[in-house]
Amino acid sequence: MQQVAIGIDLGGTQVRAALVSERGTVVAQAEERTDATAGPDRVLSQILDLAEGVLAAATPLSVVGVGVSTPGPVDTIAGVASDVPTLAGFAGFPLKTELQKRFPFPVSLENDGIAAAIGEWQFGAGKGHVNLIYVTVSTGIGGGIITDGRVLRGRKGMAGHIGHMSIVPNGELCPCGNRGCFEAYGSGTAFALRAQKRAGESLDTILGRDGAPIDSRGVFAAARRGDRLANQLIDEEAEILGRGLTSLIHIFSPDLVVMGGGLSHEFDRLHPGIRAYVARWAMPAFNDVRVVRAALGQNSGLVGAAALAFLAGMPLQDQPAVVANI
Repeated sequence: MQQVAIGIDLGGTQVRAALVSERGTVVAQAEERTDATAGPDRVLSQILDLAEGVLAAATPLSVVGVGVSTPGPVDTIAGVASDVPTLAGFAGFPLKTELQKRFPFPVSLENDGIAAAIGEWQFGAGKGHVNLIYVTVSTGIGGGIITDGRVLRGRKGMAGHIGHMSIVPNGELCPCGNRGCFEAYGSGTAFALRAQKRAGESLDTILGRDGAPIDSRGVFAAARRGDRLANQLIDEEAEILGRGLTSLIHIFSPDLVVMGGGLSHEFDRLHPGIRAYVARWAMPAFNDVRVVRAALGQNSGLVGAAALAFLAGMPLQDQPAVVANI
């Protein structure tokens, strides 16, 4: 009987579940919009319903455990959601304990950025490397770090909140309450807000024409039609991302940086500007570090969460050498 793990990706917009094989293959998958304002009991019911759905959709399987990827900060040592601003009622909520009450399988809990880093490390763009940074650029900016073949978790398992390093002193207000954060400038949300402001000041752009929404997708579409402002905004976004990634490269000295999240769908357009910034401003010993697109796409976190479940149920001596300290 095939062994699988249940991967859960809990987000403020969607909650997703998948059955994942030991090779990282998604066997079955389901998702629905998160009832984010209804409180923990409702959201946990959604998780359980989705998990039961994917189990029913597959042939008889042996489930080794459940891995849950959740937005943070989350104290993964205690299993407590410290503060999840996108989900009502989750501050201080004993998430792991409550999930374990609902599942007959062992439950593992991980921050979403770290889970995605594990997924790309084990089965995606970072496979075979022992030092990598995963960066997700979407509504916000998050990530995870693998260093010397180990997952960097830090105090309470909360390392990797890379979106909240300051890149502009006293800069734009970030959702975290600080000013000048990487997220406040480089996230998809910040990119769209910048586009909206600049389009309102421009007379020669197609952005927002005929009432069309000005979002990141619209900016890239306008750029492909030759819109000057749209292309300028994208070049600026690439420079901002390059600035943040250069700092991370200096700190962690990775073999490569893996970029995921919504803006990674336009990686080919952003990459030349990111690469140019790293090549120019990283110190010579670091300026050859590659920046690549996530290979697992939106499933990085799902697959990474499932990988946690496999490893949690495996004796240490039987774990692959590279992941023995995961």
